[in-house]
Amino acid sequence: MIESISFSKVATYPDAPEAMNGLKSLNFIYGSNGAGKTTIGKVISDPTFSSDCSLSWKGGAPLQTLVYNRDFVDRNFKPSEDLKGVFTLGEQEIETLEKIAKLKSERNTLSEKVKGWNEALQGADGTGGKLYEVSNLEAVFKEKCWAQKVKHDSKLQGGFEGVRNNSEKFKDRVLENINNTAALLSLDELTKKAETVFGRAPVIEPVVRVIDAGRLLAHEGNPILRKRVIGKSDVDIAAMINKLGSSDWVKLGRDYFDENDKVCPFCQQATKDSFARSLNEYFDETFLQESKSIRDLADSYKTDSERLQQQLSSIIASPGSVLNVTKLKEEKELLDSKLTINAQRIAAKVKESSQPVELEAIANVIAAIETLISNANDLIANHNRMVNNLSSEKRELTTQVWRFVIEELRTDTADYQAKKANLNKAVKGLQDQIQLAKAEQTLKAMEIRELERLATSVQATVDAINGLLQSFGFHGFSIANIPNTTLYKLVREDGAAAMKTMSEGEKTFLTFLYFVQLIKGSETESGTTNDRVVVFDDPVSSLDSDILFIVSSLIKGLFEEVRAKRGHIKQIFVLTHNVYFHKEITFSPKRRNGKAQGDESFWIVRKLDRVTKLESYPENPIKTSYELLWAELRRADRSNLTIQNTLRRILENYFKILGNVDFEDICAKFEGREKLICRSLLSWVNDGSHFAHDDIYISDGTAVTIYLKVFKDIFYKLKHDAHYRMMMRADEDESEALSA
Repeated sequence: MIESISFSKVATYPDAPEAMNGLKSLNFIYGSNGAGKTTIGKVISDPTFSSDCSLSWKGGAPLQTLVYNRDFVDRNFKPSEDLKGVFTLGEQEIETLEKIAKLKSERNTLSEKVKGWNEALQGADGTGGKLYEVSNLEAVFKEKCWAQKVKHDSKLQGGFEGVRNNSEKFKDRVLENINNTAALLSLDELTKKAETVFGRAPVIEPVVRVIDAGRLLAHEGNPILRKRVIGKSDVDIAAMINKLGSSDWVKLGRDYFDENDKVCPFCQQATKDSFARSLNEYFDETFLQESKSIRDLADSYKTDSERLQQQLSSIIASPGSVLNVTKLKEEKELLDSKLTINAQRIAAKVKESSQPVELEAIANVIAAIETLISNANDLIANHNRMVNNLSSEKRELTTQVWRFVIEELRTDTADYQAKKANLNKAVKGLQDQIQLAKAEQTLKAMEIRELERLATSVQATVDAINGLLQSFGFHGFSIANIPNTTLYKLVREDGAAAMKTMSEGEKTFLTFLYFVQLIKGSETESGTTNDRVVVFDDPVSSLDSDILFIVSSLIKGLFEEVRAKRGHIKQIFVLTHNVYFHKEITFSPKRRNGKAQGDESFWIVRKLDRVTKLESYPENPIKTSYELLWAELRRADRSNLTIQNTLRRILENYFKILGNVDFEDICAKFEGREKLICRSLLSWVNDGSHFAHDDIYISDGTAVTIYLKVFKDIFYKLKHDAHYRMMMRADEDESEALSA
């Protein structure tokens, strides 16, 4: 049975859940069209219809749900299709029925046992039983463990690192250390040791990167720097060039000579071919190779200098806490100046290759820098060894702290472990019994399905529906089984197909009869004896008053089966917008003063300001349609959107239908704006329009107040104020307040 339903964020239901709690075997729900009734049926039919809605089943055991609504009619009665057969157990299969009844009784007995075991396991409401005892035991032990943490945290917090802010993790750490065999120290010993070991902890220091200046130092000894690179000496012009020492000058002038078509760039005289040949022979291949070596040296020195300077800049940017950065910066500045001088000297050598050069020695500066880095790394190595040893000491002390805590909790821990073992044994025993019982239930369900398959047929439904049609005076059509199938067809008296020619009323009534048979059987050969929940959503749409009473009688017959616990229907929901059907279906001579009986619940579905609200009542809230209109008017949370139409319907019922009062006489009693409002109310009534699309809506609070005042004044001006006060359940002063 469904115990409660929650609706949220679906159709016109609000974000805050609307709930139907305390549901009974018979549940009556009244609401106007569009208020939200159909959504109730859809959620019962399919709880996954909306992820924001939910059902709560008694004992957590869902039952089969069958819903009669417009979707059911459309799904089962299509002009182009035949009806699915409904399998029911033939009453003549007495032996099979007895076997099924016995199996179901045994299955129900198992269900009761499972229910009892579940209650023993987790309590009637899921918050008790052995699982609660386990949870409570864990909570109590956790508090005892946490008390130790609070007691010693100020002195031994370093040993509790990682679990100081979580009592559950602290308890788990206690259990992890249950077999701790570390040395057992006193609290004073632990406190003294913790002051040193758990003090502000140093961290591992990264080593300083070692520089690589080998390539740069090697450049200082390059022989090309001190060599005079000049041309070939056995050429005819060599003697003069050597005498003047003008090799570099001639080499430079040679470039202009080649560009000037062999004309001397100095004297502007043409030269002989032999002169050009002498120049080429003087600056031979050896000269060219040595000149290239000088240029290569210049490039390499520049690259290696920049690389070393970048290494040192990187070290200075992140020196750590040990390196003497000030001294390193001084040495780098000295190195930078030497490298700048050397770069200039090499550039001069490139320009005048005949001049020997000597570079500034940087070996001493490099050695000083390397010493600074080496000394720092030695200090870092010593520091890191100390840190590593401290980590080892911390681990040892942490283990000793937990050994101390375990000894403090030794009695509590032993008690916890003993109780936990007993509870775990009990929980496992219950879980095993539940599992075995459920397996046995499954086997019995399979046996029931097989017996149902052997004993069911679709013909019994044909006979039952046709019998009802005949008894209620429907002689124009009947239902017949299609030979060699499990399908039905509808036929007229002359044998012609009737599905396409049925009236809306015939179709609705036949659908209802078909549904009544379906809830007593199944669309398959098995499942005819499954327990189920049934929903009737506006079952009298398109039916005249005679059929309305037939439908209500059939449904009330199902009520008696539920109350007598016969059959397989365990719960029924009836939803309707029809006041007369609601009063007929809820009538019971056993009900006193309209109070709900123990197996009944009454509900009204309202839409206030476009939002659906569910309201439960201890008694049948539906009186007459006229009383309902006044009840709506009395509500403090009445809807401003529909109040005008409520007022009009009251005036129509009381003054036009019952009193036959001339509306012109009523309007004549008002003046000015109030007369216009009176005409607005009464002209609509006089017009006789009762359709929803003709309704006029007002929502402004001031306008609503004026309409209420004119409405009240109509009763007072016509001397019917006593009726007004009676229907408003108020004396003079109260009615004044209500109209305001």
